[in-house]
Amino acid sequence: MAARGQRSGAARRWLVVALGVAVLLALPALIGALPASDAGTSATDLRDRALASADVPFSGYAQAAGGLALPVGDQLTPVADLLSDRTTMRAWYRAADDWRVDVVSATGETGVHRDAGGTWTWEYEEHVASRAAALPLALPTAPDLLPSALGRRLLSEAADEELSRFGADRVAGRDALGLRITPADDAASVSRVDVWVDADSGIPLRVQISGGETGGSEPAVDTSFLSLDLTTPAASVTAFTPPPGADVRRDEQQADLLATGRRADAVRLPDSLAGLDGRTLDGTPGAVGVYGRGVTLLAVSVLPGRAASALRDTLLVAPGAVVDDVGVRIAAGPLGLMLVDGGERRGSWLLAGTVDLDALAAAAAQLPPRRGDR
Repeated sequence: MAARGQRSGAARRWLVVALGVAVLLALPALIGALPASDAGTSATDLRDRALASADVPFSGYAQAAGGLALPVGDQLTPVADLLSDRTTMRAWYRAADDWRVDVVSATGETGVHRDAGGTWTWEYEEHVASRAAALPLALPTAPDLLPSALGRRLLSEAADEELSRFGADRVAGRDALGLRITPADDAASVSRVDVWVDADSGIPLRVQISGGETGGSEPAVDTSFLSLDLTTPAASVTAFTPPPGADVRRDEQQADLLATGRRADAVRLPDSLAGLDGRTLDGTPGAVGVYGRGVTLLAVSVLPGRAASALRDTLLVAPGAVVDDVGVRIAAGPLGLMLVDGGERRGSWLLAGTVDLDALAAAAAQLPPRRGDR
């Protein structure tokens, strides 16, 4: 029962919603100098050990870097920054609802502290503390880039037949066993996901995602621990109370994005799109549909007319944009975005996810007309 809850929670957390932004990273390879031991562990057993590692405490240092430019509005600028900048993180993890991640930059640090009720984000230089509730849907933030969190999330819905072993390596000075996901869905834009799992603890130490319309030998996503300590961090390290004189705010961005989806007209969406079955996720607004599983996900939402107009202008001039009678669509690595014009008054369909451009077009053709389209 606990494992099932972890898997559904991971899927909810990484729902492609609002402008359909997924975390896609690019980091140069980090290969240890010492040979790694390749234990005779099966792919399914290694997957199960990785998922069970959510109970393993640790502290560590990790890096991720983004190499993708996404056409997003001001509301999602922080997410876009994750895809275009190098992210350096220090992490202290006691449990799934008790951890801290400090994002370190040349200008200072920002700490994110998780507790049972949500997160505190502490901006050291600005002396600002922001409180965000634990919502069923949330935009990705820097802590989601940790290999431990990302690896478990991508493995959580992988079918047995999609898993295989491919050897071992040294990551963060530890023996790491290679586990590969090869998506089975025809619509998938991700060709493979490689996860290096700590042979001792089961913690995912490194994650690479490969694929996309442009191909190429470099992974579209690569995030890795540089050091890892399995000692349990002190509770005082992860706990947070706003210091005296701090500017305390409530982070309403996540709730505002969900409210936008709830205000849009709910429609009857098909049970499947582009060969991907629909799924029901708690907390999903009525105007958002989710299809697929694992690393192959497609989200469909209604975008209000003004927001659609601004996004359309950006998509039309994006490199590799495909414009036809169905709409305009682009690929940014494994992430595809498509806008199906419904007009200023009716709003437009926004399709986004880790599917290829042909799948986006097929899905768009299967959508019901917006009110007044006939």
